[in-house]
Formats: sequence, structure tokens, C-alpha cells
Amino acid sequence: MKQTASKKNWKTKLYQIIYEADTPAGKWFDIVLIIAILSSILFVMLESVESFNAKYHDFLNIAEWVITILFTLEYFTRIMVIKKPTKYIFSFYGIIDFLATIPKYISLIFLGTHFLVALRALRLLRVFRILKLTRYLGASFNLMTALKASRIKIAVFLFSVFIITIILGTIMYLVEGPENGFTSIPHSMYWAIVTLTTVGYGDLAPHTPFGQFIASIVMILGYGIIAVPTGIVTSAITAQDLKTQTHTQTCPHCLADSHISNAEFCHHCGQKLNDE
Repeated sequence: MKQTASKKNWKTKLYQIIYEADTPAGKWFDIVLIIAILSSILFVMLESVESFNAKYHDFLNIAEWVITILFTLEYFTRIMVIKKPTKYIFSFYGIIDFLATIPKYISLIFLGTHFLVALRALRLLRVFRILKLTRYLGASFNLMTALKASRIKIAVFLFSVFIITIILGTIMYLVEGPENGFTSIPHSMYWAIVTLTTVGYGDLAPHTPFGQFIASIVMILGYGIIAVPTGIVTSAITAQDLKTQTHTQTCPHCLADSHISNAEFCHHCGQKLNDE
């Protein structure tokens, strides 16, 4: 019984270190993981520089293999400490971790594919779990909620912009004409979009005084159009309960995260978060 309890306690502690960032050990694990990922990406980038690779090829290759082996051990450890391994293996992060680990092994069979280890950049998504960034987790949740709440208003706004673009494109086609580069209404609509968004590539511009007057109005209108969706989303964020606090604890049963502080049960599967 003691041996079984000791084994369970060991797995629980290792699980907390690997999957959570609420403990000092968990924070350090995530920090080391991010450093390893960044180092791996840097090595791949340097290896693509022919002069640097010719001089330090052996070092880069050995360093990449060391990191690959460490990631392999980490991947299997994640599977070992979780209660339902398939939940991790087929989860978003599980697939990303697998894709970030196998390229170096594939390069043993198919030459030149080792550059695929740049896929490890996707693992940097875990950076949001470092140092218990609860305010960022909460802010991202509020932003997603605000976007969902504003989706109808934003859709109506975009449709209105589309109609305005058609009208402006038609007007500029009639005012400027093909002789000034406005060869068709779709081409004129392209100019209207570029001008409204204040990008201004300069590859197409009105030449007549009236066309330039219209362009001036469109440029000023563009600043207002940019401000509208910002105001819509901002008002929606303000309406959210910004005091909701979340933490990085992950459910050991379904791997759901972003739980409310002091939560005892998973908001996704209903299982107890801490079985200790």
C-alpha cells in the first residue's frame, strides 16, 4: 500500500511540474522548455546559413540531437504521468509536441527534412503558461468573449464597408476612367480598399482634380472606419466581468485549463482537479 501511494504521489508531483505552472518547479520547467525550443529554432536558422554551417556543422547537429532526445523524453513522460494518455496524445498540444519531436528522426530516412524542426516554434504557444500569467489568461478569455458578443455588429460593419467599397469603386471608375488606370470597377474597388485601410501602395492613384478630391475624403473616412471596430470590441470588453480570475491548473482527466481560482472541479468534465 505504501509503495502504491508513493508511486501515485511521485506521478502526481511530476504531473504538476509538467502540466502546470502554479509551482516554482512548474515555472522553471516551462522556462527551460521555452529556452530549449528557442535554442533549437536558432540552431536550425544558423544551419541554413551556408558559411556558418560549414564551420560549425558538427556542433549544430549534436546540439539538435541533444534537444531532440530531451523533447522525446519529455513527450513520453507527459504520456506516462497523465491518467488518460489518449487525451494528451490527440489533444492540440499533444499533436504539436509530436510534430515538434519527429522531424529529426525523419531526417535519418529522408535527407533534408531536418529543417522541419522549425515546427517547434509552434510549441512556443506554451509561453502563455509561464510564470502563472493569470492576467493574460483572463484577458484572452475576456477578449474571446467580447469578440463573440460583437460578431453580429462587426459583421454588419464589414458588410457596410463592402457596400461603401463598391460605391467608391464605381464612382472612381466613372470619374477617372481606363485612361488613368481605373480599367474596371473591380480594379477601382481594389484602389478603394487600399485607400480606406490607409495602406496607400501608390500603384494606382487618381489624376483628375475631382478624383483627387474624392480620394481625400476616402482617406479621412478611412481613419474613422478603423476606429469603429475598435470601439465595438472595447465596449464589449468593458461589459465583461474583468474581475474573473483564472489559473494555470490543468485537469488531469481531460487536460482542460483556464479554471477559475480556487475551483475544485473541472469546468469541462466535472472531475475533481486535485485527487490528492
